[in-house]
Amino acid sequence: MKIIDRYVLREHAGPLVFALSALTSLLLLNYVAKQFARLVGKGLPWSVIGEFFMLSLPFVVAMTLPMAVLVATLYAFSRLSSESEITALKASGVSMPRLMAPVILAAFVLSLGMVWFNDFVLPNANHRLATLQQDIARVKPTFALNEQVINPVSEGRLYLRAGRIPRGTNRMYEVVIYSLENPTARRTIHADSGELAFAADGGDLVMTLYDGAVQELPAGNRRGELQRIFFETQFIRVKDVGNQLERSNDRTYKTDREMSVCEMQEEAAKSVGEHSRGQATLERTLVEMTRLLALGEPAPPRSPEDTVVVAASEASFGLGTLYCKAIAWILPGEAQAQGAVSSSAALQESAADSSSGGATRPAPQASARLLTASTVASLIESSAVRLGQSERNVRQMQVEIEKKFALAAACMVFVLFGAPLALRFPRGGVGLVLGISIVVFALYYVGLIGGESLADRGNVPPFLAMWGANIIFAAIGLLMIARMGREASTARGGDWREWLDTVRGRFSRRAGAGLRPGTPA
Repeated sequence: MKIIDRYVLREHAGPLVFALSALTSLLLLNYVAKQFARLVGKGLPWSVIGEFFMLSLPFVVAMTLPMAVLVATLYAFSRLSSESEITALKASGVSMPRLMAPVILAAFVLSLGMVWFNDFVLPNANHRLATLQQDIARVKPTFALNEQVINPVSEGRLYLRAGRIPRGTNRMYEVVIYSLENPTARRTIHADSGELAFAADGGDLVMTLYDGAVQELPAGNRRGELQRIFFETQFIRVKDVGNQLERSNDRTYKTDREMSVCEMQEEAAKSVGEHSRGQATLERTLVEMTRLLALGEPAPPRSPEDTVVVAASEASFGLGTLYCKAIAWILPGEAQAQGAVSSSAALQESAADSSSGGATRPAPQASARLLTASTVASLIESSAVRLGQSERNVRQMQVEIEKKFALAAACMVFVLFGAPLALRFPRGGVGLVLGISIVVFALYYVGLIGGESLADRGNVPPFLAMWGANIIFAAIGLLMIARMGREASTARGGDWREWLDTVRGRFSRRAGAGLRPGTPA
């Protein structure tokens, strides 16, 4: 059996590598086409452009690997069945579930690798890419001006308009410069012509203007007063306009796609604690305001027992908790493990703050006549905004956590779905592979994106939103695998036309039975 297992796996290896390379290249080229012109227009070195696209690669691979698994499964099993190898193996006593076992096991190992990839490699790459994009955004393009257009030389400080700019030269004619450096004075510079050049450091722009005048309205804008200074030659130096890329490593803020699972668990725990403390504060403040309005006296001081403790289980959800505990047990010395432990610690700290009164501020010590409906409405509105934001943060973290595991598990799901489908229609060939793959990809990713949107708005639980497509395709695949063992089905199967003929035949028999004499209506 080891020989057969190795043979089946080899049949999948080639199509998997080819499909992964082709799909990744297509998606990456599409991304390159959108970003390339903007990056080249910045005058960046090729090493930075290469780094930009290398950091974009992990996100593309995370999306295309499950696709490649489906393509490889459809192609490999379709070829084995079309060449009667499946029939020979069944005649030798090898059942179809046994033949699929090594592929399912390999898909399971690949899913585990995808979990590691999505949790370690992908967030780090996304964070570095976001930092690089931030650095690139601060780079001015290689200085190029357009005629008859107000060009920003230094955003918010200096703008330039040139009537004519000969190509291939650094000369410009009919120059107008608008300076906004001094907000209390308006300065405009007119020149007959000028030249552009970068300073020796490559970062400052030096403009040499000829035969012009500087017009300035002094501070206060006193009516009828204008200062004008004529010049034959004037030099203007504008700092930090060059195309030098300054790399920074001080970006500490992370979005949910730049965090690992345990970091998102920690953020979710903090949001749960903030939500519980805010809700307790709102409830108690409203009670105290009501007492103040009704009795005209402030509420008595709270006793230490009058507290609300945040339930620790509220932030301990699903696969993320189990995964972080496993990481903390396997890699206790890693920073990732520290993040896994700090999630529970942060929640306990939130609960302690709530118990000690940190979440319960006393009601305003004011007289009843100072409390108006607008005051109460403002308090409720501001509290509702804070509570809604904390709820959204928790949902977003939960959705992203479930997505990491759902995309990894899609490798196994597509094996369960693709193998019996390829065996059922062996003569579909490449057409079957392409057609089914496109349809399944579209349905799966539309479900994934739509589920994410619904879960972020709170319409669907995060687990169901991210795992719904996996559950549906896995159920269909298991149903087809179960039907493969029936006597009515064959290992070789048929093509699409045979399946349609079977469906039409069943409807024809039912219609004919309904027309027989004596048949009850």
